[in-house]
Amino acid sequence: MPDRKNHRNGDRGASADYLIRHTTLRQLQLMEAIVRLGSFTRAAEELFLTQPTVSMQIKKLSEAVESPLFQQVGRNVVPTDPGREVHAAAKQILGALSNLEIKLADLKGLRRGRLRLGVITTAKYVAPELLGAFCERYPGIDVSLKVTNRERLMERLANNDDDLFIMGQVDELSVDAEVTPFAPNPLVMVARPDHSLAKERSIPMERLAKEPFLLREPGSGIRDSTLKHFAESGVQPRVRMQLGSNEAIKHAVVGGLGIAVLSLHSLVLERNSEQLAILDVESFPIERRWNLVYPRNRELSLLARAFLEFAVQNETDIRERLDKARKALQPH
Repeated sequence: MPDRKNHRNGDRGASADYLIRHTTLRQLQLMEAIVRLGSFTRAAEELFLTQPTVSMQIKKLSEAVESPLFQQVGRNVVPTDPGREVHAAAKQILGALSNLEIKLADLKGLRRGRLRLGVITTAKYVAPELLGAFCERYPGIDVSLKVTNRERLMERLANNDDDLFIMGQVDELSVDAEVTPFAPNPLVMVARPDHSLAKERSIPMERLAKEPFLLREPGSGIRDSTLKHFAESGVQPRVRMQLGSNEAIKHAVVGGLGIAVLSLHSLVLERNSEQLAILDVESFPIERRWNLVYPRNRELSLLARAFLEFAVQNETDIRERLDKARKALQPH
């Protein structure tokens, strides 16, 4: 029986394009995602594939290069030496295709093309409306919106996974980036409308130290801004609970578990004033800004540049929505 390995090596000797014929762009995309995320499962989730499909494709790629591409280290998978070489080549190929897509889209103007936005979790309250208004102006474009936590968003920024990124906190970015503020992001103190502080005016910060306080989880930009604001006022909040989302915080406030600081954007759609109230606290709201961010060495597509300019021009509309929400949620 002919030796299969020798036969394959013979094929390689006869043709310089062996890998071109035996690998696919999908396999290279999977290779990049697994290395970046450290997990077959997370790569499958990101690319909307099943884990068996991912494993099968990586197995085929390993057979094509005749070397294992990954090894298990604890709970993560890391590339082998051949795997690192394949990953580096995959990034170059995928990057070249991404740049080609940008140039082709620019040749078509703004009638077609794709816009990819990566946004911090709290920005999910402002990004969809802004993106919807942009799509009304340019109905022929395709858009994607990736909502994730700060750690994952920093990974996506470092890897150029999206065209633009929306975030609030920009003082500790992992890459050299262009930052464009485009909208206010005020943080307000909220409680139940029947709370003893709801009817008071100009509440001093010292008074808040007596109240049970609900705080976001470590790593949250709202948490960092809140604790910094309390520290600058010389006040130590009495933290009762730490919760992982704005929705969980709101439900806890409604349940009477304490008061909390939230982005006013997260309250814009709250139509029932019987559920939440904005407290009139001295030195509040904490004034923050939403920012559009992208790596400084990245050339923005015509579509991404148009969205950035569109977002800046819509600041007045965003302010008006926030003002309406603030008035609706202030006790009368």
